[in-house]
Amino acid sequence: MGTDKVVLCFFGDGACNTGNFHESLNMASIWNLPVVFVVENNKYAMSVPWAKSSALPNAADRACAYGIPGKVVDGMDVLEVRSTIKTAVDRARKGKGPSLIEAKTYRYYGHSHSDPRAYRTKTEEKEWKDRDPIKVLKEDMKSVGMLSDDEFNSLNKAAKAKLKTAMSYSEQSPPVDPAELETDVFAPSHFTIKDIETETNLREKVRTDSSMREISYAEAIQEALREEMIKDKRVFLMGEDVGLYGGAYGASRGLFKEFGEWRIIDTPISEAAIGGAAVGAAMAGMRPVAEIMYVDFTPLIMDQVANQGAKNRYMFGGKTSVPMVIRTEGGAGRAIAAHHSQSLESLWTHFPGIYVVMPATPYDVKGLLKAAIRDDNPIMFIEHKMLYKTKGRVPEGDYTIPLGVADIKRTGKDITLVTYSRQVLHALEAAKILEGEGIDVEVIDLRSLKPLDTDTIIKSVQKTGRFVGVTEAYENSSFINEVMAVVNDEAFDYLDAPMVRVAAANVPVPRAEILEDLAIPNVQRIVAACRKAVS
Repeated sequence: MGTDKVVLCFFGDGACNTGNFHESLNMASIWNLPVVFVVENNKYAMSVPWAKSSALPNAADRACAYGIPGKVVDGMDVLEVRSTIKTAVDRARKGKGPSLIEAKTYRYYGHSHSDPRAYRTKTEEKEWKDRDPIKVLKEDMKSVGMLSDDEFNSLNKAAKAKLKTAMSYSEQSPPVDPAELETDVFAPSHFTIKDIETETNLREKVRTDSSMREISYAEAIQEALREEMIKDKRVFLMGEDVGLYGGAYGASRGLFKEFGEWRIIDTPISEAAIGGAAVGAAMAGMRPVAEIMYVDFTPLIMDQVANQGAKNRYMFGGKTSVPMVIRTEGGAGRAIAAHHSQSLESLWTHFPGIYVVMPATPYDVKGLLKAAIRDDNPIMFIEHKMLYKTKGRVPEGDYTIPLGVADIKRTGKDITLVTYSRQVLHALEAAKILEGEGIDVEVIDLRSLKPLDTDTIIKSVQKTGRFVGVTEAYENSSFINEVMAVVNDEAFDYLDAPMVRVAAANVPVPRAEILEDLAIPNVQRIVAACRKAVS
């Protein structure tokens, strides 16, 4: 951001033993960031002492592994802490990078109200209480004539009065209004009814204008990123191999040369740090687009993105926003086995506070990515590895697609077929085959799973009386099951036949191509499901 600001990052000794600690220090070190990491080592994580958590006596001893200074200070001595922090802050502000400061301190009470503190002695507690920072500072100031007992008593009285006032305010505050249960889960949408109408008209033009240019899915992503980075200096891309290499599937190709290494940032293979940095950058006013190479790796960012980013606005009463996009890709079809071929979107639809978008065409991926970058919510943007080279019509110029608006890719009167991502292409092929059998299939592309366009689905079911859902995710707990639950709740009386689903087998995606083809939905399985629905 080009400011002279420095970040102070506070955490306890327990956090030093998570992978996030090491990923964060490494990333801050290689980027020479102005961060001062402050470990408040109070001897116990919860009940386990530091000596049982580390072979090193000090957390600060780990700093040398990342080429940064590490210093231990007496955490009970205010002046020593202040002096040490000032040195580290000055160093960071001069562009000399991060530092790790370990403050040896103590937790007087238990980890929680139910903690009996059986793991330590009363003698130990007394020894540390005798070295309380307020007592130490008081005596230091008295010894040099900077504080009298009367002045200290006055300060103490004033502090207690503030605490009493704060507690009184809390006790007198009215109970929360039950109507606020769902308030501030998501930041408000920027889109209006007119925006939706405009995109509907543009979508129709894309379908009918044969003279419109055609570009690939990957090129549409490149255009979206480039246009948004030009439009808004707060937008930047970060992730593994997104820079000079251009992304694992070429979706950021050419951007590094155009925008440089601080707008297109290559990262280590540190998914948790990528997710955490994106959340922090978004909270600080940036609009990060973080790429996680495969959706299979997104569980590694779940704590940062789902627990911190997605819940932040709700927990702070709508006073914050986390405008960030996680770009990733999923799906099978390249015979690259179980760790690189899954469809894990239902993991992310489960968490309140985060949107999930899954485009199927070049037109959709460009418009939805631009909308996602401008949105004020965390968004999981999942592309499909088999779509990057597919081509389609994409209009010139700026356009966005409102989130939560499904697209009826093909109208029909006999069956409502709901799907998303690559399976949209398979569904359209199946519909063409069935047309020859006199079965008229309406194909709905959800485009975004959250927010979900339930109105389009329900209206279609009311017209057709039949529902088929298709997903490349595992049948067990896939998102299409949620869509079926919505239809059951809101359109059951309109169904003329049981709903049918087509999903991936409940097995890890096989490496062998023959088995992979059997495991995931294909055109033949979709055709069979539709025949079953009308039989």
